[in-house]
Formats: sequence, C-alpha cells, structure tokens
Amino acid sequence: MSLFRRNEPLHERLAREGGLVEREQTAPSPPWREVGVHGMQRGREWDATQTVEAPGIEGDAATFVVLPDGSVLVEEGSDSSLQLLADAIEHQLQPPYRARAARQRGDLWAVQARRIEVLSLPDAPVGDAIDLTQTQDDHVLSVDGVRIFGSLPALEKRGEREGRDYAVHAERLDDDLWEVRASAL
Repeated sequence: MSLFRRNEPLHERLAREGGLVEREQTAPSPPWREVGVHGMQRGREWDATQTVEAPGIEGDAATFVVLPDGSVLVEEGSDSSLQLLADAIEHQLQPPYRARAARQRGDLWAVQARRIEVLSLPDAPVGDAIDLTQTQDDHVLSVDGVRIFGSLPALEKRGEREGRDYAVHAERLDDDLWEVRASAL
C-alpha cells in the first residue's frame, strides 16, 4: 500500500484521520437467521398451554395469577369466575403461575401459563415493585425506583440462593404476596 491514498480526496482523508467520518456499518443479519425461517427455535415463553370449554365468562381475554393456595387474582379482563380456565391449566401445571386466556370462538378458550415464584413479605415497604441488588461493592434496595435504606431479609435470603452477587425483583400481587424473580450477577 502506498503512503498516500491517491484516489482519496484530501478533505475525505482529513475527515477520516480526524475521526469525523462514521465507521462503516456492518450489514444487518440475513433474514434466514430469523426464528421460523432457518429452523432456529424461539425461546419458550409458556410452561403449559390448554384449550377448554368455559361458558359464562364475559369478554374475550383475561390475564390472571393463581396463588399457591389456589385462589385466582384477575389482573385484566372479565370479573367473571376464571376457575374453569385455571382448572384446565392445573392438569399440566401446579400453582403458583401467571396465565393469559383468549376466547377462540363461542365458549372455547385458549389458556397459556408459566410458573412464577411467590414470596410472603409482611415487612415490605409500601409500593408495587422492589429491586434488591447485592454485589461485592454495594447493596442497593429500591421501592418503585426510589432507593431506600434498610433491608428485607426474605429477599436477601432468596437472592443468596443465586450466589454472592445477585439481583432480585419483586412485584406486589396482593397484600403481602409478591411475585419474585432472582438471578446471579
């Protein structure tokens, strides 16, 4: 390669050397790498799927949580009893779980559910979401995005099952019952 690029105009060379030119973008991945086109599987979102005849349910969709004691908390949708939908899922998946249901036609419903972890946090502060992060350097507890002082031993104990450094996220379901997700950092 020659010392000077003779085909490159001076203003382009100076812009390149001065860092004013954006680097060339890499080509987007080819469409055949998308899920369903090249045999790559989509990550599993639901642990159980079921269809069920459920007469008497109003509306066309519902989202609900079934607690460990079997009680159903309706988050979105019908105020009708969703017990028939929950009973259908429980042939494959035991509570606690989060489910969504959609009317297919008439009284036929499709229901999908995934396992969740539920903890009782009677000493939890007022709020809807709690985040706890523990690293070698720091301990951060926040409620609804606002950092607070103190500790929640039940959440810390749950996080420690993941390892020394962990993050725990909890969302209030009802009173002192929280849906919890924890992962190692």
